[in-house]
Amino acid sequence: MSTSAIRLVRFTGRLLAALAAIAMLVVVFLALTALTDGAGSGLAAWVTTLGIGAVLAMWRSRHRTWPTRLVPFLPVVVAAALTAAVCIPSMPTARRYPPALPFVTTQHWSLTTGSRVAVYHYPPANPGARHPLPFVYLNGGPVRGISVHDHRFLQLLARQGYDVYTYEQAGGGRSDLLPMSQYTISRSVRDLAAFIDRLNKGKVDMLGFSSGGVVLTRALAAPSVAARLHRAIIAEPGPMDGPTAHITGHKGRKSARGLAPAMTGPRSTHVPRYAVAFGLMRLGLLSPDTGLIGQAEGDNAFTAADLGSDTASAYCARDAHRIAAENTAQNFSFSPAASLRVEQTVKDSPSLAPLLRQSRTPAMLMIAECSSQIRQWETTILAHDPAIRRTQYMPGVGHHMWNGLDDNNDRAATVITAFLQDKPAPLPNYPTRGEIPAFLRDHK
Repeated sequence: MSTSAIRLVRFTGRLLAALAAIAMLVVVFLALTALTDGAGSGLAAWVTTLGIGAVLAMWRSRHRTWPTRLVPFLPVVVAAALTAAVCIPSMPTARRYPPALPFVTTQHWSLTTGSRVAVYHYPPANPGARHPLPFVYLNGGPVRGISVHDHRFLQLLARQGYDVYTYEQAGGGRSDLLPMSQYTISRSVRDLAAFIDRLNKGKVDMLGFSSGGVVLTRALAAPSVAARLHRAIIAEPGPMDGPTAHITGHKGRKSARGLAPAMTGPRSTHVPRYAVAFGLMRLGLLSPDTGLIGQAEGDNAFTAADLGSDTASAYCARDAHRIAAENTAQNFSFSPAASLRVEQTVKDSPSLAPLLRQSRTPAMLMIAECSSQIRQWETTILAHDPAIRRTQYMPGVGHHMWNGLDDNNDRAATVITAFLQDKPAPLPNYPTRGEIPAFLRDHK
């Protein structure tokens, strides 16, 4: 073998060894970050990793002559630079709230629970067909701002004579943050009751969508809260309790997930600090109140593009190439840590079925054909709530049933208003409780 070939082999071996050392130190840093729960914005893990690397480099250089003694320190320097990027905030650490919407006034109500929430009111725009009871909408998330899509749908209901109120749950959108330990599903239910009391207009009709449907379901199982409700519409709910959350099963017809073009725009997950923080939180290796990033910083950093294929999963496969923007960049708001915290409290909660069986509030369940929700999450509610008077299986739509495409908003509004006015259902009552086994067996 020639001298040049030998040098190349030696150089390649040293390079691979250096890369392996860098990779090892990065892995050590990530492991320490998880073990320390990101203490001190990750600096505790960073300093410890740097110390471990320095000790190993000194051990490797002990028999070397100057200046080759410095060579083992090069991987340590490179690893230190890479991991330091995880410890340095690139977004404001104080909450940066979305600007005011141009088409509706944002009010802020302080509830008796201690939450301060952003409230939006759409008065009835058709006085001749005005309905006597207020209509309250609770969006999904769980801790997420109300999308422009949702606002447009609520405006449609207001044009049909409904006095529409909605609020962003504590920590979402323009609502004030809570201490991380206070984000629980039970707090969400208490906030709902406090909101209705603050409204001070007697009983209300209510629509809860996705995780908002979970809050509404749990409200129906709490007699003191259910007493404030006139009629309830549960649309595309998630799991209502721990036993339901652990159910495995099938979803609806094929969604646009994996078919729609990738969302464009900036992603926080392209920044090392937030990629590590959100990734480890999703894996359960960091707690929602991690010391790596604060709640406000995480909210400021998270973008609509970070949702990735989750947005497409709310649409039917046939709509994959015509999904309209659900939001504006200025209005989008999502709290990943608080949402994970609320979801965990649902998973940790005992069975709701015994309490739900006592529900007497007239209710309706809405299920999408291309639902991205586990079917048993929806049918479990139907099976245990004796007050569900009708189920409406919505053809041709995904999880986000009022999505601005075709006549989907009008069709959803027709189903909702027919129930609220106690008129015949525009769609068959399907599935009924007795049809649940066949509905699941047929993978509808």
